Amino acid sequence: MAKYRMLRDALAASPHDIEFLEAPAASNGVLALAHHPAYIRAVQSGELTPQQQRQIGFPWSEQMVERSRRSAGATIAACRAALEERVAVNLAGGTHHAYADHGEGFCVFNDAAIAARLMQAERRVQRVAIVDLDVHQVKRDA
Repeated sequence: MAKYRMLRDALAASPHDIEFLEAPAASNGVLALAHHPAYIRAVQSGELTPQQQRQIGFPWSEQMVERSRRSAGATIAACRAALEERVAVNLAGGTHHAYADHGEGFCVFNDAAIAARLMQAERRVQRVAIVDLDVHQVKRDA
């Protein structure tokens, strides 16, 4: 998606000293902390139904699977870095509209839930607060 490249390019051109890291892909085991294994398999193998793909908001592709795994992996990496360095961010995260058994709202996997559960499983944190600041457009009839 072009918006992620544009955001990265803008930050790279800023005067701030920003370190960019390649996002690791989350494994099936890590994804299963927040998603049903059958759903993970359907995503991975391309067996999502047309209705499931409509709920997500875009068609299945190998690139979609890879991007979704890396988005979750990047949020995990950002959590670990933030706990050590005091600040970190995933530029392509926030895919929190996915449910345990299906994707929705342009979100295949729920990166926030996955990362929160992994941080708890690794005993890095006990409780997690997630603040949702995304903007939803409302269509109004004139």
